[in-house]
Amino acid sequence: MKCSTCGIRLIGQEDFVKFKCPACSETTIVRCKMCKKLSKKYICEKCNFEGP
Repeated sequence: MKCSTCGIRLIGQEDFVKFKCPACSETTIVRCKMCKKLSKKYICEKCNFEGP
């Protein structure tokens, strides 16, 4: 599993979030601790929704 924003591998990390795309609910978005903290944007691969 890797961060949807920066691509870092999350194996062994505890402080990450995983949720369905708020627009289409079909893609799972995964964000590492740093991208979440810095509010870096992510893009859904299915519907191109952009989120902070």
